[in-house]
Order: sequence, then C-alpha cells, then structure tokens
Amino acid sequence: MSQRLHLEAIAVNPPSISVIIPCFNLGQYLDEAVESVLAQTRQDFEILIVDDGSTDPETQHLLASYARPKTRVWRTANRGLAAARNFLIERATGTFLCALDADDRLHPRYFERALDAFASDPGLTFVSSWVQMFGEEDGVWRRDRCDLPALLAEDTVMTAAVVRRDAVAALGGYDEGMPHQGDEDWDLWIRLARAGCRGTILPETLFFYRRRAGSMSTRCTSGQVHLDLVRYLVRKHADAYREHLREVLLAQDRRIAALLRATDALERERDGQLKATRAALEAELDRLSGRLAEASRRRQELSALQEECERLRGEVAALRGSLTWRLTAPARAACDLIAAPFRRSRP
Repeated sequence: MSQRLHLEAIAVNPPSISVIIPCFNLGQYLDEAVESVLAQTRQDFEILIVDDGSTDPETQHLLASYARPKTRVWRTANRGLAAARNFLIERATGTFLCALDADDRLHPRYFERALDAFASDPGLTFVSSWVQMFGEEDGVWRRDRCDLPALLAEDTVMTAAVVRRDAVAALGGYDEGMPHQGDEDWDLWIRLARAGCRGTILPETLFFYRRRAGSMSTRCTSGQVHLDLVRYLVRKHADAYREHLREVLLAQDRRIAALLRATDALERERDGQLKATRAALEAELDRLSGRLAEASRRRQELSALQEECERLRGEVAALRGSLTWRLTAPARAACDLIAAPFRRSRP
C-alpha cells in the first residue's frame, strides 16, 4: 500500500490511541518500548516515532530503516522533548494520545484498562496509573489524586497517561519554552486541570518506568535543574498557586513528614544492622583473641623446647670433646660391631 493510500485509510478509520515516541540516542531500548505497545490486548492504536536528531550511530542506523506494524517514523533536527512530542501530535490521528518515552514500557492491558475508564466516565480527559520502576531502582510509585491542588504540589500523573488529543491540541501541546527538559508533562497536567479537565489514576501497576544513571528524569528532579523548573512552573501558574497555597503547603508538609518517617525507619534499620554486625565482629574478635592466646602459649612452649635442645646440644658437644669420649671410642666401636648383626635380624 502506498503512503498516500495508507494515510487515506487512517483518515477513514482513525485509531483510538496514537502512541508518540520521541527518540534521542535511545535506540538500544526502543524495541522494548515498541514491543510493549504491539503486545496490547487492545490493538486499536498507531505508533509514531521521531528520531529527534540522534547523534548515536546505533540509533541512527536502527531508525533509518525501522519497520514495525502500525508504525511510522520521521527524523528531524534535535529540538528537544517538547518540540518532538508536538511534532508527532500534529501528525497523530487517534482520539487519544499516549506519550511513551523510548526507554519505558507498557503493561499489556494498559490500553484496555484506560479505554474502559473513558467508556465508564466520558467526562474524563486523562487516565494514569501506578508505576513500577525498574533498572537501577526498584519500587512501585503510587498516587491517588490528580486534581489541581494535588498537581500543583507534585506531578502525580505519569508521563504516558492516556489523554484526549483534542484537549492537548486546544492548549497548544507541550510547552517548548521551559528552562530545561523533563517536566513538560507536569506542566501539561496542570494546564489541563486549570482548564477544568478531569483525570483519574487507576490503582493498578500498568506502566514500567526505567531508572538509569544520567537520564532526563534524574537530572530534572535534582539540584539546580529541579529548582529552575519549579520556579518556572510557580511563576507560570502563579494565580493557581496563590489560590491553592494552603493545600499545596499542607501536601508538602505531608510529603516531608512521610520522608522523615521513612528516614527514621531507615536509620532504625541501619542501627539494628550495625548492632548485629558489631556483635558478630566482637564474637569473631573474641574467637581470634582466644586463638592468639593459644598460639602465644604454644610459642612459649616451643621456645622453652628450643632452649632445652640447645642445652642438650651443648652437653653432647661437650661430651664428644671430652677425654672420656676419646678414650672410650675403641670400646664403643667394638660394641657397634658386635651389635650390628642383631640390629639387622630384628623383625
């Protein structure tokens, strides 16, 4: 089928979900992400990938001839995550969007659960879920609120939440003017909530989020980068923060309290482990001290034996140098001759 005919077919029967995947130097993970989409129990989707100016030869080679079912690929100059997603949104045809990062994965029933939620509540604009982290960090990230006050305090909605395309388009897509990459999705959820849109978080682990050193999420949640992004969001949504300041501060207090409790629990666990380790080391020290004392005692005994041997050697040397030893030499030799046959005949 030609590209033109393919596009016509899409226009007549648009899919429910457009999965948009920007890829910058992450070709080594891309197949896992795409396969997790192709394995969905609901197959009513399209996959749109853009190579956002990758410099990695492996990624360039992979995407130069990337062919997967229901998948289209473009290549652009590097413009950043927000611009790459907006590029794909302009070309998407689905009713809903799912912004999947190239190194993450979806649970096979994710689309099924999300579309069922939209069917049960047509007033929903976006559907998120709990998140299973994997890679360099393990654990489940659970959140239960995604209203405006909750979102102002924290990004409680995962990046790959299924969201209505027309709602995102009405807001102009992702903000390409943020000071750093990484929190574009947080800003989008805040803007949707401020526009009166409503979402939900499914209490199921339906998304797998890769944790790796040097990732964009690691950079945007620490240090000066994180502070710059938070300042930007607070200034951009200043009216909303002023209106919900009390709720935001209370939410932050709850988070701090939870962190303090977790820290206290870790310290208690660490203290318990240190005590157990100290007891084991002290027991081992006692055992080694006992062995050392025994070795010292035997060393003293050995030293005494060596001194006794030296004394006896001295006596023997003195005896062999004496006149008596020389005078009795013939007698001793005769005795040896007489005793020799008897020595040989002993059994």
